[in-house]
Amino acid sequence: MPVGCFSLGLFYEEGNGETQWAFSQVKGTLDEEITEADIISCVEFNHDGDLLATGDKGGRVVIFQRELGGKSASLRKNEYNLYSTFQSHEPEFDYLKSLEIEEKINKIRWLRRKNPSHFLLSTNDKTIKLWKVSERDKRPEGFNVTDEAGQRKDASSVPVFKPMELWVEASPRRIFANAHTYHINSISVNSDQETYLSADDLRINLWHLEVNDQSFNIVDIKPTNMEELTEVITAAEFHPQECNLFVYSSSKGSIRLCDMREAALCDRHSKRMRSDSIKIAQYFFTVFEEPEDPSSRSFFSEIISSINDVKFSNSGRYMMSRDYLRIKVWDLNMENRPIETYDVHEHLRSKLCSLYENDCIFDKFECCWSGNDAGIMTGSYNNFFRMFDRQTKRELTFEACKEIAKPKTLLKPKKVSSGARRKKEEISVDSLDYAKKILHTAWHPSENIIAVAATNNLYMFQDRV
Repeated sequence: MPVGCFSLGLFYEEGNGETQWAFSQVKGTLDEEITEADIISCVEFNHDGDLLATGDKGGRVVIFQRELGGKSASLRKNEYNLYSTFQSHEPEFDYLKSLEIEEKINKIRWLRRKNPSHFLLSTNDKTIKLWKVSERDKRPEGFNVTDEAGQRKDASSVPVFKPMELWVEASPRRIFANAHTYHINSISVNSDQETYLSADDLRINLWHLEVNDQSFNIVDIKPTNMEELTEVITAAEFHPQECNLFVYSSSKGSIRLCDMREAALCDRHSKRMRSDSIKIAQYFFTVFEEPEDPSSRSFFSEIISSINDVKFSNSGRYMMSRDYLRIKVWDLNMENRPIETYDVHEHLRSKLCSLYENDCIFDKFECCWSGNDAGIMTGSYNNFFRMFDRQTKRELTFEACKEIAKPKTLLKPKKVSSGARRKKEEISVDSLDYAKKILHTAWHPSENIIAVAATNNLYMFQDRV
Protein backbone atom coordinates (compact mmCIF):
# COMPACT_ATOMS: atom_id res chain seq x y z
CA MET A 1 0.00 0.00 0.00
CA PRO A 2 1.43 3.43 -0.91
CA VAL A 3 2.73 5.45 2.03
CA GLY A 4 0.24 8.07 3.15
CA CYS A 5 -2.61 6.70 1.10
CA PHE A 6 -4.65 5.53 4.08
CA SER A 7 -2.17 5.62 6.96
CA LEU A 8 -3.76 8.38 9.05
CA GLY A 9 -7.32 8.28 7.84
CA LEU A 10 -9.25 9.49 4.86
CA PHE A 11 -8.48 13.20 4.88
CA TYR A 12 -4.94 13.23 6.22
CA GLU A 13 -1.61 12.09 4.83
CA GLU A 14 1.48 11.26 6.81
CA GLY A 15 3.64 14.35 7.25
CA ASN A 16 1.66 16.39 4.72
CA GLY A 17 -1.32 17.55 6.79
CA GLU A 18 -4.69 17.55 5.11
CA THR A 19 -5.37 15.53 1.98
CA GLN A 20 -6.82 17.50 -0.90
CA TRP A 21 -9.10 15.90 -3.44
CA ALA A 22 -8.61 16.90 -7.07
CA PHE A 23 -10.46 16.40 -10.33
CA SER A 24 -8.98 13.66 -12.51
CA GLN A 25 -11.32 12.84 -15.43
CA VAL A 26 -14.87 13.01 -16.66
CA LYS A 27 -16.43 10.51 -19.05
CA GLY A 28 -19.41 11.40 -21.20
CA THR A 29 -20.49 14.63 -22.83
CA LEU A 30 -21.09 17.72 -20.71
CA ASP A 31 -23.98 18.91 -22.88
CA GLU A 32 -27.19 20.10 -21.27
CA GLU A 33 -29.31 17.71 -23.34
CA ILE A 34 -29.35 14.23 -21.80
CA THR A 35 -30.50 11.06 -23.52
CA GLU A 36 -32.37 8.72 -21.18
CA ALA A 37 -30.43 5.69 -22.41
CA ASP A 38 -27.11 7.33 -21.45
CA ILE A 39 -27.95 7.79 -17.77
CA ILE A 40 -25.52 5.73 -15.67
CA SER A 41 -27.29 3.17 -13.47
CA CYS A 42 -24.33 1.42 -11.73
CA VAL A 43 -20.56 1.79 -11.18
CA GLU A 44 -18.13 -0.91 -10.05
CA PHE A 45 -14.32 -1.29 -9.75
CA ASN A 46 -12.86 -4.77 -10.17
CA HIS A 47 -10.88 -6.33 -7.31
CA ASP A 48 -7.49 -4.80 -8.17
CA GLY A 49 -8.92 -1.47 -9.34
CA ASP A 50 -7.42 -1.68 -12.83
CA LEU A 51 -10.84 -1.88 -14.48
CA LEU A 52 -13.92 0.24 -13.86
CA ALA A 53 -17.29 -0.81 -15.29
CA THR A 54 -20.45 1.25 -15.69
CA GLY A 55 -23.92 0.20 -16.75
CA ASP A 56 -26.58 2.52 -18.16
CA LYS A 57 -30.31 2.65 -18.80
CA GLY A 58 -29.71 1.70 -22.43
CA GLY A 59 -28.49 -1.76 -21.41
CA ARG A 60 -24.84 -1.05 -22.24
CA VAL A 61 -21.78 -1.93 -20.20
CA VAL A 62 -18.76 0.35 -20.62
CA ILE A 63 -15.40 -0.74 -19.18
CA PHE A 64 -12.49 1.62 -18.57
CA GLN A 65 -8.93 0.42 -18.01
CA ARG A 66 -6.27 2.12 -15.97
CA GLU A 67 -3.51 3.32 -18.24
CA LEU A 68 -0.06 1.78 -18.09
CA GLY A 69 2.52 4.42 -17.28
CA GLY A 70 6.23 4.82 -16.73
CA LYS A 71 9.07 2.57 -17.79
CA SER A 72 7.82 -0.27 -15.64
CA ALA A 73 4.54 -1.94 -16.47
CA SER A 74 3.85 -2.17 -12.74
CA LEU A 75 3.66 1.62 -12.44
CA ARG A 76 0.16 2.89 -13.12
CA LYS A 77 -1.17 6.32 -13.96
CA ASN A 78 -4.38 7.56 -12.41
CA GLU A 79 -6.07 7.74 -15.80
CA TYR A 80 -8.75 5.40 -17.08
CA ASN A 81 -9.38 5.03 -20.80
CA LEU A 82 -12.03 3.18 -22.75
CA TYR A 83 -11.34 -0.55 -22.79
CA SER A 84 -14.55 -2.16 -24.05
CA THR A 85 -18.21 -1.35 -24.72
CA PHE A 86 -20.90 -3.93 -25.33
CA GLN A 87 -24.68 -4.29 -25.28
CA SER A 88 -25.48 -6.43 -22.27
CA HIS A 89 -29.29 -6.41 -22.31
CA GLU A 90 -32.01 -5.58 -24.82
CA PRO A 91 -35.59 -4.49 -24.11
CA GLU A 92 -37.96 -7.45 -23.87
CA PHE A 93 -41.67 -8.07 -23.49
CA ASP A 94 -43.28 -10.55 -21.12
CA TYR A 95 -46.28 -11.74 -23.13
CA LEU A 96 -47.65 -13.78 -20.23
CA LYS A 97 -47.92 -10.73 -17.97
CA SER A 98 -48.12 -8.10 -20.72
CA LEU A 99 -45.17 -6.23 -19.21
CA GLU A 100 -42.21 -4.52 -20.81
CA ILE A 101 -38.83 -5.51 -19.40
CA GLU A 102 -36.40 -2.60 -19.47
CA GLU A 103 -32.83 -3.06 -20.68
CA LYS A 104 -31.48 -0.91 -17.82
CA ILE A 105 -28.47 -2.44 -16.03
CA ASN A 106 -29.31 -2.63 -12.32
CA LYS A 107 -26.06 -4.10 -11.01
CA ILE A 108 -22.58 -5.17 -12.15
CA ARG A 109 -20.35 -7.45 -10.09
CA TRP A 110 -16.81 -8.56 -11.00
CA LEU A 111 -15.44 -12.03 -10.38
CA ARG A 112 -11.88 -12.37 -9.15
CA ARG A 113 -9.44 -12.88 -11.98
CA LYS A 114 -8.18 -16.45 -12.45
CA ASN A 115 -6.74 -16.28 -15.98
CA PRO A 116 -5.94 -13.63 -18.60
CA SER A 117 -9.66 -13.00 -19.17
CA HIS A 118 -12.00 -10.98 -16.97
CA PHE A 119 -15.48 -12.11 -15.92
CA LEU A 120 -18.40 -10.03 -14.68
CA LEU A 121 -22.09 -10.44 -13.92
CA SER A 122 -24.65 -7.91 -15.12
CA THR A 123 -28.39 -7.88 -14.56
CA ASN A 124 -31.51 -6.01 -15.55
CA ASP A 125 -34.89 -6.52 -13.86
CA LYS A 126 -35.23 -10.18 -14.87
CA THR A 127 -32.12 -11.70 -16.47
CA ILE A 128 -28.54 -12.10 -15.18
CA LYS A 129 -25.67 -12.64 -17.61
CA LEU A 130 -22.10 -13.81 -17.07
CA TRP A 131 -19.71 -12.06 -19.47
CA LYS A 132 -16.19 -13.00 -20.45
CA VAL A 133 -13.99 -10.07 -21.48
CA SER A 134 -10.82 -11.18 -23.25
CA GLU A 135 -8.03 -9.67 -25.34
CA ARG A 136 -6.73 -10.84 -28.68
CA ASP A 137 -3.54 -9.41 -30.23
CA LYS A 138 -2.57 -12.31 -32.53
CA ARG A 139 -4.38 -14.02 -35.39
CA PRO A 140 -3.73 -17.45 -36.89
CA GLU A 141 -2.60 -17.67 -40.51
CA GLY A 142 -1.79 -20.59 -42.78
CA PHE A 143 -4.68 -22.92 -41.95
CA ASN A 144 -6.17 -22.87 -45.44
CA VAL A 145 -4.65 -25.48 -47.81
CA THR A 146 -5.52 -23.33 -50.86
CA ASP A 147 -4.58 -19.75 -51.66
CA GLU A 148 -6.91 -16.98 -52.84
CA ALA A 149 -6.68 -18.19 -56.45
CA GLY A 150 -7.74 -21.69 -55.42
CA GLN A 151 -4.30 -23.22 -56.01
CA ARG A 152 -3.16 -25.86 -53.54
CA LYS A 153 -0.46 -24.64 -51.20
CA ASP A 154 2.72 -26.37 -50.24
CA ALA A 155 1.71 -29.13 -47.81
CA SER A 156 4.81 -28.49 -45.74
CA SER A 157 3.68 -24.97 -44.68
CA VAL A 158 2.97 -24.63 -40.96
CA PRO A 159 0.22 -22.35 -39.56
CA VAL A 160 1.56 -19.40 -37.55
CA PHE A 161 0.22 -16.66 -35.28
CA LYS A 162 0.87 -13.13 -36.49
CA PRO A 163 0.52 -9.88 -34.48
CA MET A 164 -2.65 -7.82 -34.94
CA GLU A 165 -4.16 -4.70 -33.42
CA LEU A 166 -5.44 -5.33 -29.89
CA TRP A 167 -9.05 -6.45 -29.95
CA VAL A 168 -11.15 -6.69 -26.78
CA GLU A 169 -14.05 -9.10 -27.08
CA ALA A 170 -17.00 -9.48 -24.69
CA SER A 171 -18.94 -12.72 -25.00
CA PRO A 172 -21.83 -14.07 -22.89
CA ARG A 173 -20.83 -17.32 -21.13
CA ARG A 174 -24.02 -17.98 -19.17
CA ILE A 175 -27.53 -16.54 -19.13
CA PHE A 176 -29.47 -16.98 -15.87
CA ALA A 177 -33.14 -16.34 -16.56
CA ASN A 178 -36.70 -17.20 -15.50
CA ALA A 179 -35.98 -17.39 -11.78
CA HIS A 180 -37.41 -14.08 -10.56
CA THR A 181 -41.05 -13.05 -10.57
CA TYR A 182 -40.22 -9.57 -9.29
CA HIS A 183 -37.54 -7.05 -10.23
CA ILE A 184 -33.96 -7.99 -9.36
CA ASN A 185 -32.38 -5.37 -7.09
CA SER A 186 -29.13 -7.08 -6.04
CA ILE A 187 -26.53 -9.60 -7.11
CA SER A 188 -23.50 -10.59 -5.03
CA VAL A 189 -20.66 -13.00 -5.76
CA ASN A 190 -19.72 -15.35 -2.94
CA SER A 191 -16.18 -15.43 -1.55
CA ASP A 192 -15.85 -19.00 -2.87
CA GLN A 193 -16.08 -17.51 -6.41
CA GLU A 194 -18.31 -20.42 -7.40
CA THR A 195 -21.74 -19.23 -6.35
CA TYR A 196 -23.65 -15.97 -6.22
CA LEU A 197 -26.99 -14.70 -5.00
CA SER A 198 -29.67 -12.65 -6.70
CA ALA A 199 -32.44 -10.83 -4.84
CA ASP A 200 -35.77 -9.38 -5.87
CA ASP A 201 -38.52 -7.78 -3.78
CA LEU A 202 -39.63 -11.01 -2.09
CA ARG A 203 -37.08 -13.74 -2.77
CA ILE A 204 -33.34 -14.44 -2.79
CA ASN A 205 -31.91 -17.19 -4.99
CA LEU A 206 -28.56 -18.95 -4.84
CA TRP A 207 -26.86 -19.83 -8.15
CA HIS A 208 -23.81 -21.77 -9.21
CA LEU A 209 -21.84 -19.95 -11.88
CA GLU A 210 -21.59 -23.11 -13.98
CA VAL A 211 -25.31 -23.97 -13.81
CA ASN A 212 -27.75 -21.60 -15.48
CA ASP A 213 -30.93 -23.71 -15.50
CA GLN A 214 -31.27 -24.25 -11.75
CA SER A 215 -31.17 -22.07 -8.65
CA PHE A 216 -32.01 -22.59 -4.98
CA ASN A 217 -34.44 -20.33 -3.16
CA ILE A 218 -32.77 -19.37 0.14
CA VAL A 219 -35.10 -16.56 1.30
CA ASP A 220 -38.81 -16.25 0.62
CA ILE A 221 -40.81 -13.59 2.45
CA LYS A 222 -43.85 -13.72 0.16
CA PRO A 223 -46.99 -14.14 2.31
CA THR A 224 -49.72 -16.58 1.34
CA ASN A 225 -52.08 -13.65 1.04
CA MET A 226 -50.42 -10.71 -0.72
CA GLU A 227 -52.74 -8.33 1.14
CA GLU A 228 -50.71 -9.20 4.25
CA LEU A 229 -47.46 -7.99 2.66
CA THR A 230 -45.76 -5.49 4.98
CA GLU A 231 -42.17 -5.31 3.71
CA VAL A 232 -39.97 -6.06 0.72
CA ILE A 233 -36.30 -6.94 0.26
CA THR A 234 -34.27 -3.91 -0.81
CA ALA A 235 -30.65 -5.19 -0.97
CA ALA A 236 -28.57 -8.32 -0.30
CA GLU A 237 -24.86 -9.13 -0.12
CA PHE A 238 -22.52 -12.02 0.73
CA HIS A 239 -19.95 -11.69 3.51
CA PRO A 240 -16.48 -10.97 2.01
CA GLN A 241 -14.77 -13.89 3.82
CA GLU A 242 -17.39 -16.25 5.27
CA CYS A 243 -18.98 -18.03 2.31
CA ASN A 244 -21.94 -19.23 4.38
CA LEU A 245 -23.06 -15.77 5.60
CA PHE A 246 -25.09 -13.12 3.82
CA VAL A 247 -27.28 -10.17 4.76
CA TYR A 248 -30.41 -8.68 3.31
CA SER A 249 -32.17 -5.44 4.16
CA SER A 250 -35.83 -4.55 4.10
CA SER A 251 -38.12 -1.60 3.50
CA LYS A 252 -38.88 -1.58 7.23
CA GLY A 253 -35.32 -0.53 8.06
CA SER A 254 -34.10 -3.89 9.38
CA ILE A 255 -31.10 -5.99 8.35
CA ARG A 256 -31.03 -9.76 8.63
CA LEU A 257 -27.83 -11.77 8.88
CA CYS A 258 -28.33 -15.34 7.62
CA ASP A 259 -26.25 -18.51 7.79
CA MET A 260 -26.84 -21.00 4.97
CA ARG A 261 -25.56 -23.83 7.14
CA GLU A 262 -28.53 -23.48 9.48
CA ALA A 263 -31.27 -24.33 7.00
CA ALA A 264 -31.93 -24.65 3.29
CA LEU A 265 -34.46 -21.82 3.51
CA CYS A 266 -33.04 -18.94 5.56
CA ASP A 267 -36.30 -17.61 6.95
CA ARG A 268 -34.66 -17.40 10.35
CA HIS A 269 -31.77 -15.07 10.98
CA SER A 270 -28.38 -15.98 12.35
CA LYS A 271 -25.70 -14.12 14.19
CA ARG A 272 -22.29 -15.65 14.56
CA MET A 273 -20.23 -14.91 17.64
CA ARG A 274 -16.55 -15.75 17.38
CA SER A 275 -13.78 -15.88 19.95
CA ASP A 276 -10.21 -16.00 18.72
CA SER A 277 -8.95 -17.42 22.00
CA ILE A 278 -11.62 -20.12 22.22
CA LYS A 279 -12.35 -21.77 18.89
CA ILE A 280 -16.08 -22.07 19.47
CA ALA A 281 -18.83 -20.65 17.30
CA GLN A 282 -22.24 -19.95 18.80
CA TYR A 283 -25.31 -19.32 16.71
CA PHE A 284 -28.57 -17.64 17.49
CA PHE A 285 -31.16 -15.68 15.56
CA THR A 286 -31.19 -11.92 15.40
CA VAL A 287 -32.12 -8.87 13.41
CA PHE A 288 -30.06 -5.68 13.19
CA GLU A 289 -32.48 -2.85 13.85
CA GLU A 290 -32.46 0.44 15.72
CA PRO A 291 -35.59 1.15 17.81
CA GLU A 292 -37.55 4.12 16.54
CA ASP A 293 -38.18 7.11 18.76
CA PRO A 294 -42.01 7.32 19.04
CA SER A 295 -41.88 11.09 19.53
CA SER A 296 -40.26 11.62 16.12
CA ARG A 297 -42.62 9.40 14.16
CA SER A 298 -44.39 10.98 11.19
CA PHE A 299 -46.19 10.08 7.98
CA PHE A 300 -42.80 9.78 6.24
CA SER A 301 -41.04 7.68 8.91
CA GLU A 302 -41.50 4.33 7.21
CA ILE A 303 -40.48 5.69 3.79
CA ILE A 304 -37.26 7.35 4.94
CA SER A 305 -36.28 4.38 7.13
CA SER A 306 -36.36 1.96 4.18
CA ILE A 307 -32.80 0.78 3.53
CA ASN A 308 -31.53 1.56 0.04
CA ASP A 309 -28.18 -0.22 0.24
CA VAL A 310 -26.23 -2.49 2.59
CA LYS A 311 -22.50 -3.22 2.30
CA PHE A 312 -20.10 -5.33 4.36
CA SER A 313 -16.80 -3.66 5.17
CA ASN A 314 -13.76 -5.10 3.40
CA SER A 315 -12.57 -6.60 6.69
CA GLY A 316 -15.95 -8.27 7.23
CA ARG A 317 -16.19 -6.92 10.79
CA TYR A 318 -18.75 -4.20 10.05
CA MET A 319 -21.59 -3.47 7.69
CA MET A 320 -23.06 -0.21 6.51
CA SER A 321 -26.66 0.64 5.66
CA ARG A 322 -27.97 3.68 3.81
CA ASP A 323 -31.50 4.97 4.23
CA TYR A 324 -32.87 8.18 2.78
CA LEU A 325 -31.30 10.60 5.28
CA ARG A 326 -28.55 8.67 7.05
CA ILE A 327 -25.77 6.12 6.93
CA LYS A 328 -25.43 3.68 9.81
CA VAL A 329 -22.40 1.51 10.58
CA TRP A 330 -23.08 -1.73 12.45
CA ASP A 331 -20.72 -4.00 14.32
CA LEU A 332 -21.64 -7.62 13.57
CA ASN A 333 -21.27 -8.36 17.27
CA MET A 334 -23.89 -5.79 18.31
CA GLU A 335 -27.32 -5.85 16.71
CA ASN A 336 -29.38 -3.56 18.96
CA ARG A 337 -27.98 -0.25 17.68
CA PRO A 338 -25.42 1.07 15.17
CA ILE A 339 -21.99 2.06 16.41
CA GLU A 340 -21.88 5.08 14.10
CA THR A 341 -24.54 7.25 12.45
CA TYR A 342 -23.85 9.88 9.80
CA ASP A 343 -26.37 12.47 8.61
CA VAL A 344 -26.13 12.67 4.82
CA HIS A 345 -28.58 15.47 4.13
CA GLU A 346 -30.45 16.22 7.35
CA HIS A 347 -31.33 19.64 5.91
CA LEU A 348 -33.94 17.87 3.76
CA ARG A 349 -36.01 16.73 6.72
CA SER A 350 -38.05 19.93 6.52
CA LYS A 351 -38.61 19.32 2.79
CA LEU A 352 -40.02 15.79 3.01
CA CYS A 353 -43.50 16.86 1.96
CA SER A 354 -42.33 18.39 -1.32
CA LEU A 355 -39.90 15.51 -1.87
CA TYR A 356 -42.83 13.12 -1.49
CA GLU A 357 -44.89 15.06 -4.02
CA ASN A 358 -42.12 14.95 -6.65
CA ASP A 359 -41.24 11.29 -5.84
CA CYS A 360 -37.64 12.15 -4.90
CA ILE A 361 -38.23 10.61 -1.47
CA PHE A 362 -38.16 7.21 -3.21
CA ASP A 363 -34.67 7.72 -4.73
CA LYS A 364 -32.26 4.88 -3.97
CA PHE A 365 -28.83 6.16 -2.91
CA GLU A 366 -25.95 3.67 -2.74
CA CYS A 367 -22.91 3.83 -0.48
CA CYS A 368 -19.34 2.48 -0.53
CA TRP A 369 -16.32 1.88 1.71
CA SER A 370 -12.75 3.01 1.20
CA GLY A 371 -10.19 0.23 0.78
CA ASN A 372 -9.19 0.22 4.45
CA ASP A 373 -12.75 0.81 5.77
CA ALA A 374 -11.73 4.19 7.26
CA GLY A 375 -13.80 6.21 4.80
CA ILE A 376 -17.41 6.18 3.63
CA MET A 377 -18.91 7.81 0.54
CA THR A 378 -22.44 8.32 -0.70
CA GLY A 379 -24.40 10.66 -2.94
CA SER A 380 -26.92 13.45 -2.52
CA TYR A 381 -28.82 16.04 -4.58
CA ASN A 382 -27.49 18.98 -6.60
CA ASN A 383 -24.72 16.61 -7.81
CA PHE A 384 -23.26 16.66 -4.30
CA PHE A 385 -21.50 13.66 -2.80
CA ARG A 386 -20.61 13.19 0.83
CA MET A 387 -17.46 11.71 2.39
CA PHE A 388 -17.04 10.70 6.03
CA ASP A 389 -13.82 9.92 7.89
CA ARG A 390 -14.56 7.30 10.55
CA GLN A 391 -11.36 8.05 12.46
CA THR A 392 -11.47 11.84 12.67
CA LYS A 393 -15.30 12.08 12.29
CA ARG A 394 -14.78 14.78 9.70
CA GLU A 395 -17.39 15.22 6.98
CA LEU A 396 -16.99 16.77 3.53
CA THR A 397 -19.42 17.68 0.77
CA PHE A 398 -18.18 18.04 -2.81
CA GLU A 399 -19.90 18.81 -6.09
CA ALA A 400 -19.41 17.00 -9.40
CA CYS A 401 -19.96 19.62 -12.10
CA LYS A 402 -18.46 20.78 -15.38
CA GLU A 403 -17.02 23.92 -13.73
CA ILE A 404 -14.38 21.83 -11.97
CA ALA A 405 -13.67 19.60 -15.01
CA LYS A 406 -10.10 20.81 -15.43
CA PRO A 407 -7.04 18.64 -14.72
CA LYS A 408 -5.86 18.73 -11.09
CA THR A 409 -8.52 21.26 -10.07
CA LEU A 410 -8.88 21.07 -6.29
CA LEU A 411 -12.34 20.36 -4.95
CA LYS A 412 -13.76 22.99 -2.64
CA PRO A 413 -16.02 21.76 0.17
CA LYS A 414 -19.65 22.85 -0.06
CA LYS A 415 -22.06 23.58 2.76
CA VAL A 416 -25.85 23.66 2.67
CA SER A 417 -27.74 25.99 4.98
CA SER A 418 -31.35 25.43 6.00
CA GLY A 419 -31.66 28.58 8.10
CA ALA A 420 -32.86 32.04 7.11
CA ARG A 421 -29.39 33.47 7.65
CA ARG A 422 -26.50 31.94 5.80
CA LYS A 423 -22.93 32.78 4.99
CA LYS A 424 -21.92 33.95 1.53
CA GLU A 425 -20.28 30.65 0.58
CA GLU A 426 -23.17 28.53 1.86
CA ILE A 427 -25.90 27.17 -0.41
CA SER A 428 -29.55 27.55 0.51
CA VAL A 429 -31.53 24.34 0.80
CA ASP A 430 -34.23 26.01 -1.33
CA SER A 431 -31.85 26.35 -4.28
CA LEU A 432 -30.90 22.65 -4.51
CA ASP A 433 -31.58 20.99 -7.86
CA TYR A 434 -33.31 17.67 -7.15
CA ALA A 435 -33.09 16.63 -10.81
CA LYS A 436 -29.30 16.45 -10.40
CA LYS A 437 -28.53 13.56 -8.09
CA ILE A 438 -25.67 11.18 -7.43
CA LEU A 439 -27.06 7.73 -6.75
CA HIS A 440 -24.03 5.58 -7.64
CA THR A 441 -20.45 5.85 -6.37
CA ALA A 442 -17.38 3.57 -6.24
CA TRP A 443 -14.06 3.67 -4.37
CA HIS A 444 -10.84 2.10 -5.62
CA PRO A 445 -10.06 -1.01 -3.51
CA SER A 446 -6.61 0.16 -2.41
CA GLU A 447 -6.10 3.82 -3.37
CA ASN A 448 -7.79 7.18 -2.95
CA ILE A 449 -9.43 7.17 -6.37
CA ILE A 450 -13.19 7.57 -6.53
CA ALA A 451 -15.78 7.38 -9.30
CA VAL A 452 -19.04 9.29 -9.11
CA ALA A 453 -21.95 8.91 -11.53
CA ALA A 454 -23.74 12.22 -12.14
CA THR A 455 -26.62 11.47 -14.54
CA ASN A 456 -24.83 10.65 -17.84
CA ASN A 457 -21.33 11.67 -16.71
CA LEU A 458 -18.75 9.65 -14.78
CA TYR A 459 -16.51 11.91 -12.72
CA MET A 460 -13.25 10.61 -11.30
CA PHE A 461 -11.32 12.24 -8.47
CA GLN A 462 -8.09 11.41 -6.66
CA ASP A 463 -6.13 12.67 -3.70
CA ARG A 464 -3.50 15.20 -4.64
CA VAL A 465 0.00 13.84 -4.13
